[in-house]
Amino acid sequence: MTDPWVALEPGTDPAERMRMLRRAHEMFTEAGTVPRPVRSVVAESWRRSARAGVGPDGTATVELVDGDLGSYRAEHPLARVMPLFRELMGTFAADGEHLLAVCDAHGRLLWVEGHPATRRHAGLMNFVPGARWSETAMGTNAPGTAVAVDRPVQVFAAEHFIRRVQPWTCAAAPVHDPRTGRVLGAVDITGGDGLAHPHSLGFVQAVARAAESQLALLAPERPARDTPELSVLGRDEAHLLTGGRGIRLSRRHSEILVLLARHPEGLTGDELLCALYEDESVTPVTLRAELARLRRVLGPGLLGSRPYRLTVPVESDAAVLERRLETGAVTAAARAYAGPLLPGSQAPAVVRLRRRLADGLRTALIARRDPDLLSDWAHAPWGEEDLAIWQALAAVRPTAAVRARLTALEAELAAPGDWPGDAGRRGAAPA
Repeated sequence: MTDPWVALEPGTDPAERMRMLRRAHEMFTEAGTVPRPVRSVVAESWRRSARAGVGPDGTATVELVDGDLGSYRAEHPLARVMPLFRELMGTFAADGEHLLAVCDAHGRLLWVEGHPATRRHAGLMNFVPGARWSETAMGTNAPGTAVAVDRPVQVFAAEHFIRRVQPWTCAAAPVHDPRTGRVLGAVDITGGDGLAHPHSLGFVQAVARAAESQLALLAPERPARDTPELSVLGRDEAHLLTGGRGIRLSRRHSEILVLLARHPEGLTGDELLCALYEDESVTPVTLRAELARLRRVLGPGLLGSRPYRLTVPVESDAAVLERRLETGAVTAAARAYAGPLLPGSQAPAVVRLRRRLADGLRTALIARRDPDLLSDWAHAPWGEEDLAIWQALAAVRPTAAVRARLTALEAELAAPGDWPGDAGRRGAAPA
């Protein structure tokens, strides 16, 4: 394949490719090995699916229905571009007997529209609004995998991990918030073998880009004097929006800004050294050089010294999350949590803050006992092995899929060779 993201290039025999994929799928489910002809994006997705405990005979769980689904969709950012999706894809879906689907960042389907007979057929496998089709719940599938890898992707026939989904072909592309770069969800086209063509992947990618452009136009103008905004949850490199421009920061600069945003009074060089470096051999000269580089990146006037401080207030998504937890706004806090704070950082102060935020939120979720909020955490990458969350979810939503995942987790923790205390660490929040 010249393009690893395209499932079936022109000139390929679909029937032969389908037979090869079925054999490869059976080999993987029986022996855990992936033959070379399987695309790397699919092979990696199969492995992630298996690690998440997805079985090849699984079924999607419908998590939102009726009023809950309606209110969630109404508040979701992608509701603003649904008219655009319908305009660009509605006729194509109806005429080609396909489906237009839109999911959120957790792989939960929000809208499924298109040809009536195709919708009825898709309903037999719970490809319906409110159902979770994330990779961790339903294995390899275009909307779930597109969200997981943050790339447009096409999935053909037996490339799907779940057997009952293998008669279908789909192509999906993630849609991002134009201001923060965060994944809001994905737009998907699902149907038969006719979609197994590079054009369908290019089409859905173009629709996603059009949606992002539309969201940018719909966003209110923000004057340059507005408070700078720092996004650090779920990303290794922070994004700073200031003066109408976006700045992507290195990991070390991200760590420094997180700490200075939390300490508007400023920090001395010694305090920053202790907060940033485990290695006591790091010298003040090294830190000063790093701060000088950061000052050049930020531009004039934002970073002060003696002590090191930000000269204007900076709002961060971590601070928003913290305030919502402090006021008991658990639902709002859960929606604000895009992932662990700078997950790759080993700076001592950042590690402590990351743990405190995650522990505070997961404790609040367990106490709230809201099945949707618990499910969102459990099916996110940081919650896949969170035993306490899965136990809480099983108590309020004891579906077969949830019970199976909990049983698998408990079996892993009880497996010979686990060190004492592993169970506690497995259920702990991510560091």
